[in-house]
Amino acid sequence: MSEYQYYEFLAVDRPLTKAEIAQVRALSTRARITSTSFVNEYHRGDFHGDPTKLVEQLYDAHLYYANWGSRRLLLRIPASVLPAKTAQGYALQETLAVWTRGGHTLLDFSLSAEDGGEWDFETSFKLASFAGLRAELAAGDLRPLYLGWLAAIAVWELADDDEEEYQRETEPSVPAGLAELTGPQRALADFLRVPQDLLAVAASNSAPATESAAAPDRLAAFIAGLPAPEKDTLLLQAALGTAPQLGPGLLARFRQSLRPSEGSPGVRRSVAQLLDAAHRHRTVSAHRERAARGAAEQARVRAVAKARDARLDHLARDQATAWRTVDDLIAQRKPAAYDQAVALLSDLRALRARQGSAADFDRRSGELRTAHRGKPSLMRRFDALGFPNP
Repeated sequence: MSEYQYYEFLAVDRPLTKAEIAQVRALSTRARITSTSFVNEYHRGDFHGDPTKLVEQLYDAHLYYANWGSRRLLLRIPASVLPAKTAQGYALQETLAVWTRGGHTLLDFSLSAEDGGEWDFETSFKLASFAGLRAELAAGDLRPLYLGWLAAIAVWELADDDEEEYQRETEPSVPAGLAELTGPQRALADFLRVPQDLLAVAASNSAPATESAAAPDRLAAFIAGLPAPEKDTLLLQAALGTAPQLGPGLLARFRQSLRPSEGSPGVRRSVAQLLDAAHRHRTVSAHRERAARGAAEQARVRAVAKARDARLDHLARDQATAWRTVDDLIAQRKPAAYDQAVALLSDLRALRARQGSAADFDRRSGELRTAHRGKPSLMRRFDALGFPNP
């Protein structure tokens, strides 16, 4: 069984220097390396570097997955815009680890092969699908963190071994907009295998998303209210390019100013309540899907019956021509023509039965059997449709 591993690193806030590129190149001679990216695939062997240290020191994002089920997404974000204390409230060891290094908050989203992973030779990911999460988190959007916590709950559900812990553990603050995930957030939910039923239940306690773009007047008022010296400093940083997270940082502060009025409705739920609600949601969804499939099948059967009735009505107007067509098709001695012939005979049988003259069909189909007994391929088709054998 062939093994496959994929490693990708991305530098966002600053490109690597020549010395740093040489440092990374020493770890892999085959990788595609630029000043902002590192990509390599392994069908045998493994990467010789330490991905955690590389992100702590050089890169802002790292993606790893293997076809036996292991997955990892590592993000580095300035602690000034995402304090580790904020992220720690969503960390559970099964899927999300949080720590700080060199003025950055590190977020480690991961699934091991034991957490429901399986050999997968078709699924593939690219870091570009997740890179937008950094800007979202820097702007104060905490939905990616909640998705990491929710993925851990899904792992707990698979384990199904500590009901008391399920009762004790309660969900963290529920961010707004869980029912309206962005593209990168949807990719993260898929990457972490968050069940749709569990996400739907969690989203029921989430307020509608409040995006700055949807409230430009409120954002303008917030910026206007900042002290003039602070605005001068921010403009200088923007001009010099010394604050790569300047825009997201402002959005994060704006979101924080709105958060008290946005707060999540209702009481925070326990893991047990979430899992029970997800189970009920799954049951109801399955029932609806079965009902929908049943209704679709009934509609299909009715459509087939209606079409056949129309064919029989047309056939009734000139049965003699139909019988001659059967003879002509059989005379071609080709499998496709045989199929057309027995299909037409099947309609003639149904028409004679509807007219109360089934015996006449049995007689004529018996004559066909006798006349073409030397055609085994045709006879097999007659047998399959139960045409009488005199």
